[in-house]
Amino acid sequence: MRLPRPAARILLTDPAGRVLLFRFTANDRPPFWCTPGGAVDPGESYEQAAARELIEETGLALDPGPQVAQRTADFLTLEGVEVTADERYFRVTTDMVDIDTTGHTALERRVMRAWRWFDRADLADHPETIYPHDLLALLEANDDQ
Repeated sequence: MRLPRPAARILLTDPAGRVLLFRFTANDRPPFWCTPGGAVDPGESYEQAAARELIEETGLALDPGPQVAQRTADFLTLEGVEVTADERYFRVTTDMVDIDTTGHTALERRVMRAWRWFDRADLADHPETIYPHDLLALLEANDDQ
């Protein structure tokens, strides 16, 4: 049985439109890239979770603004739990290109060892998996945010 997992994800872009992604390396699957974000803590709103995750994962204390997209995804977490995630996306633009990962949890320090700003062409032909699979379309749909 899959557990419900409410999650806040951030489409963090710079003024040139590049998006920040983290590379995950886990023992049980090939490496993949993903937007910043994570599970909503008990008692937190999606907006509060987005702001918290943004600070923890990037060191940026920015307002996540309104939700720009929602999707459901079934997957196996890095902790080995089958979940159905209710993912809410927030679009944030920053002029800071250096991020601070000192707020990462022990798990994040173990599996999120690299980060990179991707331009649109990089997303289209990157050899490793990028989540969400339709990130390019999601960014383009929210370019005016």
